[in-house]
Order: sequence, then C-alpha cells, then structure tokens
Amino acid sequence: MTGPRSLSRERIQETQSRRVRELLRAVGASNRFWQSKWRAAGVNLAEAEFSKLPLTTKAELVEDHNAHPPYGSNLTFEVGAYSRFCQTSGTTGQPLRWLDTPESWQWMLGCWEQIFELAGLRADDRVAFPFSFGPFLGFWAAFEGAARMGRLCLPCGGMSSEARLKFIEENQATVVCCTPTYALRLAEVAVDLAKQPGNSTASEMLKSVRLLIVAGEPGGSVASIRHKIEAGWGARVIDHWGMTEVGPLAAECVANPGGLHILETECIAELIDPATAQPFDLQNTTAPIRGELVITNLGRIGSPMIRYRTGDIVELDRQPCPCGRPLMRLKGGILGRVDDMLTIRGNNVFPTAVEAILREFPEVIEYQFEAVTRDSMPQLRIDVETTVGFSNSESETKQFTLLAERIVAAIHDRLHFRPEIVAVPTLSLPRSELKSQRMRRRKGTTP
Repeated sequence: MTGPRSLSRERIQETQSRRVRELLRAVGASNRFWQSKWRAAGVNLAEAEFSKLPLTTKAELVEDHNAHPPYGSNLTFEVGAYSRFCQTSGTTGQPLRWLDTPESWQWMLGCWEQIFELAGLRADDRVAFPFSFGPFLGFWAAFEGAARMGRLCLPCGGMSSEARLKFIEENQATVVCCTPTYALRLAEVAVDLAKQPGNSTASEMLKSVRLLIVAGEPGGSVASIRHKIEAGWGARVIDHWGMTEVGPLAAECVANPGGLHILETECIAELIDPATAQPFDLQNTTAPIRGELVITNLGRIGSPMIRYRTGDIVELDRQPCPCGRPLMRLKGGILGRVDDMLTIRGNNVFPTAVEAILREFPEVIEYQFEAVTRDSMPQLRIDVETTVGFSNSESETKQFTLLAERIVAAIHDRLHFRPEIVAVPTLSLPRSELKSQRMRRRKGTTP
C-alpha cells in the first residue's frame, strides 16, 4: 500500500488509474453483480470511460441480496475463497451481509494503518475498543490493523459501560475507538461512578486516555460535539469515516481539526448533485462544492463497490491542509445524509445541524428528534433529557421552560424554524455503543 504523504496529485491520479483498470478487469471477468449491472446499462467495459459507468445505490444492493441470498452476487470469487463476514448496522434499512477474502481484509487493515498515521498513533499507545465485537464491521478492522502495527489492543466486548471504564483505567489505555455517542455516554457514566464511595474521580478514571478515534455517525467533526467529548475525557478527538460496503476510507489529521482526508490511494471519490446525480467537475472550478459523496474502493477486489452513492452530504475543502498531504479533504466531515434531510417551514434541515446546536447547551444530556406532519405542515419535535431534571415541581418546570426558550431561539436564529422542545425523564432515551437512532418520522398530531 502506498503512503500518501509524499505523493503528488499526479502520482495519486496515476495510482488510481492503474488500480481501477486492475479492478475492472478482475470483476468484469467473474463478478455476476457487476456483469449483470453493466450489461443492463449497455456498457462495453473494454471501451467505457470510468466516469460513464452507472452509479450504484443501496437499493440495488438490497434487491441483489434478496434475489441471491444470503450474500448477494457481488462476489468476484467462489464463496470458499472468503474468510471474513460482517453486516451493515441496518440504520437506514435492511442489513446487508458482506464477505471479504483474506486479501481484501488485509487491504482494509492497511487503510486503518493510514488512518492511525493520520491520527498520530504512537508506538507506545494502548488502544481500547469498547464495542460488542458483533457482526457489525465497526472497529474489527481497526483492532486488527492496530495489532498488525504492533500496538497493544484491549478488547472491551461483553462488558457493561461501568466495567469498560474500569478496564480502561486499570490497563492505562491511551487511545479509545468508539462512536461519538458512546464516547459521551462513557464520560457520563464516569461522572456517575465517581459519586460512589471509594471510586476515582471521573478525571482520574479517564486520565490515561489522550486520544479518541470516533466513527459510525457524524459528530467527531461537529465542533460542539467534539468539544463536549474532549471536555468530558480531557483528550483529543479524531474523526473517521467508513462504511461496511466500502471500507474505512477517511480520517481527520492531527494538524487540522474539523475535516476528513479521503484515502485517495485506496479509492476514487466523486461529488454529485444528489437531485440530478450529475457529477461536479472538481478539477476545473474553484467554486465551493457541496454534494453527495460517491466512492469506488480500489483494494477490496473480492466484493468491491464501484461508483457507490454513499448518501452522505459533504463539502470539498480547497484550502491546502497544514499537514502537507495532497489528499482530498472534506470540510466539516459528514454534514448529513440525503435520506435524513427534512424540510421544515420551507427550510432544508439536516439533523446534524440541529444536533450541533443542542450540544452547545451543557444542560442537554440526550435527545431524540421526531418529524411530525400536522395539517400538512412538517414540524420538528425534540425530546430532551436535561440536567435540570424532570418533575412537576414549579422550580424545575421554570428552569426547563427557560432552557427550552433558549434552545428554540438558537435554532430559529441559525436554521430559521422553531421546533417543539419536550422534557422527558432521565435515561428514558436510548443509548447505544454503535449508531444512535435519534430520528423518528410519523404523521398525525403530537400528544
């Protein structure tokens, strides 16, 4: 795997061209999914330009898995050649089962080595992985990638949050890999544990950790969420992006918070207009570009994705990065998802934009959105757990009312609509070590 730090843009593009030719040659010869897709689109692979190949959607993958259970037909080799199994989390629909050959798996570990290098992983780091180690790809490849680099890896599967915190403290972990939501949850649990007699303070419990690498949901690049995690842990946050379908392919660098570098030696990244599916010209314009991220991975030959619509909305950052890498950079990380966008009072709103505002209020512990249609008008209800409590006492009711007014004012000032803010009991909203389900949609009248 070629390291990107010393490569020029020309060398990166040469590497991409060579590897995409190798990829198309391999899958065109034996992969039934791509053969069928390109045949239906009238593509002559020997003559077609890469940019003219049809885009690929999640719906196509779901349909293919239903037609060819249990793994679909995106298999370049016979099933016996595959050694790794994972499946998507199912956050946006039916879970997909995914297989990898030993060679494809090693490619993903190499991607994680680049991500760890971007994050500034040190030779003496001890890396803790507080996740379930279930079939979700999650941090499986991160765990094995760090182990391949010779780092001490601490598995925290099958433990409660309390046990994981004690495990991290006892083993003096210096790096933690988890979702942004779970990082906040662990910091919250540390505060609760510190109230028990004989326990360390929260800061002492977490003091060995210098770095958190977060992924799985937009948050690590959102300033208010990042600051809340960093304040809770007293440690630096590094954001990372990947998908089960495409692999781990982007991360923030130490030198420049609030954005993601794409691992362009390992993939081809495009931006398209999500409404028209037309690609933006990234080379011949200096104008700001915001669109849907499209990915072709170049090393997962056994089950590749070619021109895959990720559904993630991103913005191209044209400023040179202080780290000196010539890799494409996404300003602000993942800004939202195409299928999560709401239209409230004529405004296009991504839940991540609302979340960024909510996290600016230290009184807000957890929240959940509900898009409600009343009298044909879409509105947003936000259920919130807060530190001011949940009771019928006059003082707490007054405190919450004042807090709700401040939240509504902040959202109206920046996003130009007024949500409904509803107090809910402490710990009534779901917590997850993986992706949190914070959006609900329904029609009718809110009780």
